[in-house]
Amino acid sequence: MADLLNLNKARKAKAKREQEQRAEANRARLGRTKAEKQAARRERERSEREHDGKRLDPAPSDQPEGPEDPPV
Repeated sequence: MADLLNLNKARKAKAKREQEQRAEANRARLGRTKAEKQAARRERERSEREHDGKRLDPAPSDQPEGPEDPPV
């Protein structure tokens, strides 16, 4: 004879397994330590400074508002 199965418990167990799989995927995707976040931030800032230092023209915000030579 087949084993008796409580459908409510089986449904809840399945939902719990699926939630645990989603949680594991999120931990792998989003979980970073504080040190890893700080290292990434320092690397990004260093890269931005290096990139800005190699600019040939000044950034638009660095330029004065008016014309350089007023008309005579």
